[in-house]
Amino acid sequence: MRRRILAMAMAVTMISSLAACGSGSGGAESAAPAQETKAETTAAKAEEKKEAATEAAAPQAEGGEKSIEGLTIAFVPKLTGNAFFESANKGAQEYAKKWGITVNYTGSPNAAVADEVQVVNQAAASGADGICLSSVDATGLDDALKSAMDAGVTVGTWDSDVSTDARTIMVSQGTPEILGKMLVDMGADELTKRGKDISKDAIKYCWHYSNATVTDQNSWQVAGEKYIKETYPNWENVAPDNYYSEQDAEKAVSIGASVLQAHSDVDLIICNDSTALPGQAKAAQNAGLTKNDVSITGFASPQSMKEYAEADILEEWGLWDCGLQGAMGCYLTAYVAAGNEVHVGDKINIPEIGEVELLANDSIAEGATTGDVNNGVVLLPERLVFTKENVNDYDF
Repeated sequence: MRRRILAMAMAVTMISSLAACGSGSGGAESAAPAQETKAETTAAKAEEKKEAATEAAAPQAEGGEKSIEGLTIAFVPKLTGNAFFESANKGAQEYAKKWGITVNYTGSPNAAVADEVQVVNQAAASGADGICLSSVDATGLDDALKSAMDAGVTVGTWDSDVSTDARTIMVSQGTPEILGKMLVDMGADELTKRGKDISKDAIKYCWHYSNATVTDQNSWQVAGEKYIKETYPNWENVAPDNYYSEQDAEKAVSIGASVLQAHSDVDLIICNDSTALPGQAKAAQNAGLTKNDVSITGFASPQSMKEYAEADILEEWGLWDCGLQGAMGCYLTAYVAAGNEVHVGDKINIPEIGEVELLANDSIAEGATTGDVNNGVVLLPERLVFTKENVNDYDF
């Protein structure tokens, strides 16, 4: 509602300016524009009252909650064309139909800050009630998102976060500790199946993912490194500066090849990025290597890795239900946009999904502050591990 009122106010201001520019010293000619301006102002006030009345009469959900029905959410991925984000959109669209909201999937094929800022600006200008996005950078979108919020657009995040004061609720796949440990545990399991003694052997490993500024993947890598040092002090990171392929599919293959060429004796490559993992697997396949030669694991959708699992390039990898995550992000963004208020510790019932709890922001980012209202984190209930034996059980 606020965005529509602001748009009308801008229209009134423009009419007033035109009237002033066209007025002269004569009475009749200058009076007509003034009457039009007064009429427009009256119309704006009437529309504002109408909108307020409509909102007051809006259907109430169970428990006195304001309904999200009829709202429009711009659903923004890091980049389009990636299996993870396309699957998330599929899930969001399926749930949106049940909830009676519109989800507009809009993004750029390039995982770049400038591109995503442009998408955010366009979404805000389109009249969307909310924007739910996965950010390519921890802080690069903050200004654009804060401007959208100032214009009355509710901002939520999912998958990869921004600064906590540049959004309301974040839907996270898990804490850094949960996901960092999961990545390392999958790698340790693969190494064990290859006959390695993970507690004694001098395991050589490295990380390959998108870039050094993306919030989620870096937090998993940091947590994973801490877990390795505490659990497997015999392991050696052969590339402490990490390998980055910027979520570019072709670059992921070439960087993957560079990893294998620079470290022909590497035991484990952890790819905590849904573009890096298939790229690394492809590079290993191109080099004639299998899971018996080098262990590769990470996060990616099951179907995007099926061919490599069936070709015995990798043993196992993981993810979570990204369709569910995308849907939850859109719902919670719409929930706040509808005028509902929640605080840390509150429970929110998401129709068709279940009850979730709002946690403080420091549950996923150490030292992060949390606002008094409509600010915090919701976690997905579970994560998944895939192998060639179960990959066909999942369709995303």
